[in-house]
Amino acid sequence: MNYRSIFTAMPIAAFAVLAAACPAEEDVTAEEAQEAVVEASLASQASNVAEGTIEIGTTFTLGQAVEDAAEEIRAFAESQLPCADVAREGATVSITYGANGACEFHGRSFTGTHSVTVSRNEENDVLVHHEWDDVSNGRVSVDGTADVTWSQDDKSRHVIHELTWTRLSDGRTGTGTGDRVQSPLDGSWQNGVAIDGERAWEGERGRWDLDIDGVEWRWVDPVPESGTYTLTTPANKVITLTFERADEDTIHVTVTGGRRDHEFNVTSLGEVEE
Repeated sequence: MNYRSIFTAMPIAAFAVLAAACPAEEDVTAEEAQEAVVEASLASQASNVAEGTIEIGTTFTLGQAVEDAAEEIRAFAESQLPCADVAREGATVSITYGANGACEFHGRSFTGTHSVTVSRNEENDVLVHHEWDDVSNGRVSVDGTADVTWSQDDKSRHVIHELTWTRLSDGRTGTGTGDRVQSPLDGSWQNGVAIDGERAWEGERGRWDLDIDGVEWRWVDPVPESGTYTLTTPANKVITLTFERADEDTIHVTVTGGRRDHEFNVTSLGEVEE
């Protein structure tokens, strides 16, 4: 019997067993998966607060003077938001949500101040600048800016933003940027948006990077109802989040990372449940 061969083989076999028993380095734990859903949901809610009010600044005739375009925005805002204080100076419209009572737009209540400046208004070159100061939907408060461009030929909108947000329930914060293309959901901006693009932000655990692919999102929801997020965590793990509507008040999220999936539900209030 070749004892030397036996004892040489044993460490190799033992190492193989140990390696098989250990999770792969890129595997995502249940805790990491839930953290990813919470972070993505919070950043998405903040972005949605801003995007929901961008619609107010797109209601004007292309090709006219910027001051005339701003006057159309002022008139539209006043007609849709009797709850708000609306004023125009030159090409800038200032909106204070909730100044005259509860302020609802697209099925959500808003407070805070929002300014809209028409910087360019050519038929094929439109630029509108937005600024938000403590604008909130009652769950998330947002400060920041965005530049929105579109044209007569291209009905989609290109949005580049810088935002800081705070979750009001516990003070959890984030600061980030985004570069996305939006088109109307089911042919109407009133329904929501279809989005492709990217976002990145700094949260409590570090930097998160997000690729957005074929997302469809109703204004009243805290997360998309379909499509895919690809999220890179502060630990440099790549996670895929797939969205599917479960019912009117619930979005089902499947988190894929490594050898197993994790399942969560996000309620209409933005709560994440396993």
